[in-house]
Amino acid sequence: MDFSISSSTEAILKEINEFIEKELFPMEREFTGQGFNSFEPKLRLLRDQVKTMGLWAPNLPKDIGGMGLSLMDHGLVSEALGKSPLGHYVFGAQAPDAGNIEILHQYGSAEQKEMYLKPLAAGDIRSCFSMTEPDKPGSNPTEIETKAVKEGDDYIVDGHKWFTSSADGAAFAIVMAVTNPEQAPHMRASMVIVPTDNPGFNLVRNISVMGHKGEGYASHAEIKYESCRIPQTNLLGGEGAGFIIAQERLGPGRIHHCMRWIGICERAFDEMCKRAASRDMGHGKMLGMKQIVQAWIAECRAKINAARLMVLETAWKIDTKGFYAAREDVSLIKFHVAGVMQEVIDRAVQVHGAMGITDDTIVSYYWAHERGARIYDGPDEVHKTVVAKRIMNRYMHGVDSSQVTQK
Repeated sequence: MDFSISSSTEAILKEINEFIEKELFPMEREFTGQGFNSFEPKLRLLRDQVKTMGLWAPNLPKDIGGMGLSLMDHGLVSEALGKSPLGHYVFGAQAPDAGNIEILHQYGSAEQKEMYLKPLAAGDIRSCFSMTEPDKPGSNPTEIETKAVKEGDDYIVDGHKWFTSSADGAAFAIVMAVTNPEQAPHMRASMVIVPTDNPGFNLVRNISVMGHKGEGYASHAEIKYESCRIPQTNLLGGEGAGFIIAQERLGPGRIHHCMRWIGICERAFDEMCKRAASRDMGHGKMLGMKQIVQAWIAECRAKINAARLMVLETAWKIDTKGFYAAREDVSLIKFHVAGVMQEVIDRAVQVHGAMGITDDTIVSYYWAHERGARIYDGPDEVHKTVVAKRIMNRYMHGVDSSQVTQK
């Protein structure tokens, strides 16, 4: 297992980090203080700079305009981008577009790729992913009720979704809907493309999260699909393949998320240490001289380092052995890294004192916007249960600990 970084990746990371520190950090206060829509023209200019530098879409294949990095290399890039709330969007690596691009690239027809994938990969349009429903457990997509019923050459989509991230201003949604209700639970749903200007696509509201309603890309929408007619050619993959496609989308996506969270940890840790080193507690003694603050710094450093190694090992395993071999690791990093991030951000807020809960520092933004990490893409409890059941199943079938370790 080799986690060494190639010289080319080191050069990429150096260039990205310099850009983020020079161009993005100074703009964050302005971004967090105003809505996305009014700030978007400046983001477009930054995106153009990134494209000129040859750093656009590090996660995408080269044949659709990306850098074609491996999952592990992109994980390292994602960590760098996570140091700023603007990072992933400016570099064209933001969710949910990144996952939707993967779906279209793998399952889209030639017509779908021309109409949706090409402009999406170029950053000319945005998209959203519509799966979670307010009246059903979001952690179990086999329970969804939204239906896509055939009528002639069309599907009629009816259902109620929420937390459809970035729907405000998106050109289209990839919607998870039941097309084969008579099949087994994991074979009932399909994915279909629904243009957002289609009659029957109704954006009810942008949901207020932690006091922030959001707008444009930085939003989470409630949507009602009401007799929404789309052609059957908008189907992605085969009928009943929705759950399989969702799993393939979420697996690598969790690597992106987790490394982004590591980047957030590093930013919060840096802000915490700078505050501890500069906050005068009187008589020339700095806050960082307090033993409890020193303990927090040491503990956070250890937990960040350990979390990074867990994610890199998982990315390496996916790259070399495939997602199936890494499915337990994916669940482990999802809940573990989210928990580490929450702890590091909270420590950073605490070290900043009253300033830590104001918008004068980026840590308050992260505290409000990243608490959901322990809920979306499956709450911590679900991932813990899944991993524990698999481990116990091996033990209950007489597999000794050495064999478990090797697996």
